[in-house]
Amino acid sequence: MGLEIGRGNSKQIVPPDQVEELASIGCTDREIAAFFKVKEDTLRRNFADNLLKGREFCKTRLRQAMFKNACSHMNAAVQIFLAKNILGMSDQQHNTEANAPLPWVESEDIEENENENIQEN
Repeated sequence: MGLEIGRGNSKQIVPPDQVEELASIGCTDREIAAFFKVKEDTLRRNFADNLLKGREFCKTRLRQAMFKNACSHMNAAVQIFLAKNILGMSDQQHNTEANAPLPWVESEDIEENENENIQEN
């Protein structure tokens, strides 16, 4: 059951659900066209919706697997990747008061402070 694609004696029956399934596991248009022995542009023209739906399903499954790895399996590398790409977090530090450099203190000032602390105790 499927669409009859091609002309003359080279007609092929291409099931839309199989096109969608192959797209859902990451097959390229070229690979799917070769599998069914049809031209890529013919495949795209007749099965654009199936190709799109399959590829979107592939992305959904991949996201599910990534979240499972990050949250259930506590995979730090995947957690970092998702934090950067979904939450917009970054390794770059911004120059704010919290991470501004500490003020410079001369060694004489340190000695005076130490001496004052000793005298107070």
